[in-house]
Amino acid sequence: MAADPPPDGAAPLEAGERGAGGFPAGKSTRDGADDIQEAWRRELPGVPVESIGIITRIWWAAKVFGDERRRTLARLGVDVATLDLLSTLRRSGAPYRMSPGELAEACKVSRGAITQRVERAVKAGLVERTTAGSGYHARAVTLTEAGNGLLDRVVADLLTAEDNLVGHLPPERREQLAGLLRELLAGFEGPNLSGQVGE
Repeated sequence: MAADPPPDGAAPLEAGERGAGGFPAGKSTRDGADDIQEAWRRELPGVPVESIGIITRIWWAAKVFGDERRRTLARLGVDVATLDLLSTLRRSGAPYRMSPGELAEACKVSRGAITQRVERAVKAGLVERTTAGSGYHARAVTLTEAGNGLLDRVVADLLTAEDNLVGHLPPERREQLAGLLRELLAGFEGPNLSGQVGE
């Protein structure tokens, strides 16, 4: 069942009832997803509609997170694809060097997409093409000092902004939610998921 967009014309909520992005907070507060679920239960009796309460809210949250990440990165002067490239190199550990193939696999994009990302980052001075030995397979991409400095600034600001998005949840609820989402993703078949919200 496709997730419907957040309903228009919903009754205004008090400040204490709002969560990240203006959506209702608190386990006892009804929201538009409940109305959508009840409407489809009425219109299609016998069809399972329980997934609406999960998937619709995940779609709504993903839109809030993606929109906020794009706004934050635009303010900081970096795009999502470049952040993904630089972050992947940084997380690999010193000397922050990976082959184009390793980058494509880690970022879950094609070789062509990685080539384009690297080209933009090279022009910006954020990475450089290097070699680790000889031959075609020795080609590598290395994070520069400028790339490292940009990451230090951008990631700190980005994580602070995103922490505020879930700041209405107490620590134990955050941990519980993270565990439930981990369990949900573990049930999907296929390769491990990766990438960036907002792409």
